[in-house]
Amino acid sequence: MKELALPSASQRRWQDMELGMFCHFGMNTFTGKEWGEGTEPASCFNPTAFDADQWARIAKRAGFSYLILTAKHHDGFCLWPTATTDYSVRSSPWRGGQGDVVGETARACEAYGIGFGVYLSPWDRHEPCYSEQEAYDHFYAEQLTELLTGYGPLVEVWFDGAGSEGRTYDWKRMMSLVERYQPDAMRFNMGIPTIRWVGNEDGIAPYPCWNTAESARVSLFTKNMLTWLPETPRWVPAECDVPIREQSWFWRPNEEEKLLSHERLIEIYYGSVGRGCNLLLNLAPDARGLIPEADAGAAIRMMDDIRNRFEAPLETIAGGGDAMTMTFARATRVDHVVLMEDIAYGERIRSYALEAETADGGWMELLRGSAVGHKKIDRFEPVETSALRLRILKREAEPHIRLFSAYCTARDDLNPRI
Repeated sequence: MKELALPSASQRRWQDMELGMFCHFGMNTFTGKEWGEGTEPASCFNPTAFDADQWARIAKRAGFSYLILTAKHHDGFCLWPTATTDYSVRSSPWRGGQGDVVGETARACEAYGIGFGVYLSPWDRHEPCYSEQEAYDHFYAEQLTELLTGYGPLVEVWFDGAGSEGRTYDWKRMMSLVERYQPDAMRFNMGIPTIRWVGNEDGIAPYPCWNTAESARVSLFTKNMLTWLPETPRWVPAECDVPIREQSWFWRPNEEEKLLSHERLIEIYYGSVGRGCNLLLNLAPDARGLIPEADAGAAIRMMDDIRNRFEAPLETIAGGGDAMTMTFARATRVDHVVLMEDIAYGERIRSYALEAETADGGWMELLRGSAVGHKKIDRFEPVETSALRLRILKREAEPHIRLFSAYCTARDDLNPRI
């Protein structure tokens, strides 16, 4: 039997989280830029009503499992009082220079039971030593160490490749720091990643989106895997990041019309979590330091709709083998099926068919698919049936089905709760 790639326990826990909230917040929030130049004075950073509890409260209410904060974006401004540079909250008027956005956010996430992670841009447009590789590697390692050791357990460390095309960093050193201080944290897409970028900022994964490095579509910043060190594990699941405002990672005033529609947000869920990936949806706090009500409302409405669709399965079974049959007590209307493999055994299914029993006792094929992995959500026109059958058409080894659930979402009571 072919040796299959297997996830670590930490990767399995992360994949079960499924939903994360991204918070792009920093100097750009006050300058209207997406990529600051690093020349903006620290005095620009001064949120008037900063409340990390509000962020965590919204994340909890919506149903996000973790929150990722941009501790340092490409402009180099640090949201914690780092010892490595004066270009940080320590030099801003906010909290009289005594504030710590990272610290307050970490504590809020802990209070609300939300996992916390940090984004630390390797590209730094402010730091003078950036042009000197050895000096900057030391500088960056110091910043990374501060974040890894000062803010409790981290669920993820986000290494953005933007601006670093053609640049070499001492990734072995950086990865060893994460392994030493936060061994359970996921490492995003650079160095020795344990999770990867899906390859776009639309929140939609290609299908199939396999979990293994050898079959993954290579992202923009990992051409031919050249930035991935040889020690990269074979299992590298994808994360889909997308802003809730069209092409706007940072907040800017008077752009509420950029909010994605409810219908598009639902499609993003189906195209990310429904294709076995994690979804990281960006809700950018405004210049007050608060997530705008419109953005929070859109995210909550989306997540309530998803819960309404999937919180009450008609039937659920699990097991193994090349065929599984789910039976209903009577003819039942069905329009969705959710499949999950037990990925502790690897990604074993290569193709499958879903069938519904007909009134005469025969079987009608509803659809075919390939990748199942952590989760696959299939939609189809509603059918009345007494049984559903899952047939494995091609496999690498005997499948282990963690979950096979049926749903009917075409119901009058599925009105999203605001």
